[in-house]
Amino acid sequence: MSGIEYGFGTTLQDVTFEDAVERVTACLKDEGFGVLTEIDVQATLKKKLDVDFRPYTILGACNPELAKQALDAEPSIGLLLPCNVVVQTTATGVTVTVADPKAMFQVVDNDAVAPVAADAEARLRRVVAALG
Repeated sequence: MSGIEYGFGTTLQDVTFEDAVERVTACLKDEGFGVLTEIDVQATLKKKLDVDFRPYTILGACNPELAKQALDAEPSIGLLLPCNVVVQTTATGVTVTVADPKAMFQVVDNDAVAPVAADAEARLRRVVAALG
């Protein structure tokens, strides 16, 4: 998957949208992330705007250990948390895209955040790799 500089991901074949969300959640758990929020964009747009939209969910994933380290280093970093993971149907399958913590944290002028971002990125890349 390519085309965006602030995230990375993969496209899954032969899997339902619901199964993809479950797989992503399980892979996140394996890397120490819990899902704090699950935003069903399709349902929200239907309810608020009466617009039909493809299945699209934003998962707010948090690794408590990494979040604590980041907050200790930069108290306002909560503005950039949690790590967002998008699961959406596309013409080629179900696409999973993860916001790149290193790209997101570039706006923070604090060198102490860099190792935390690198650790989060490595874990999230393992999540994507585990999805296939």
